[in-house]
Amino acid sequence: MNLLDELRELGVNVDEGVRRLGGNAAIYKKMLGTFLKMMGNYTVSPDFDSESYEDVIETAHAIKGAAGNLSVTPIYEAYGEIVNLLRNKQPEQAREILVGVLPVQEKIINTIKNNI
Repeated sequence: MNLLDELRELGVNVDEGVRRLGGNAAIYKKMLGTFLKMMGNYTVSPDFDSESYEDVIETAHAIKGAAGNLSVTPIYEAYGEIVNLLRNKQPEQAREILVGVLPVQEKIINTIKNNI
């Protein structure tokens, strides 16, 4: 199975992502490499401070944007929800979403890493 098929199985809307890049799958794969590097620099840990989480909002928003641009749907949707919950002062609910998405995120990241 190739990279794009593996990502589809993980819930990534590859076809939409490729369409956003003019239908060029090679550019999409290159951008996935860029996404991989970005994810190495941006992490959100579930043990964030429930009192002061502005930096978490900023990081989660950056991850959401990058994932959305490439239609990495599971990550995009989860981080979108995390951002909204934190902006509405609901850190515990945001933490639950984060804990739920991290294993999926790891699978997606590893799939990209192992195929690029």
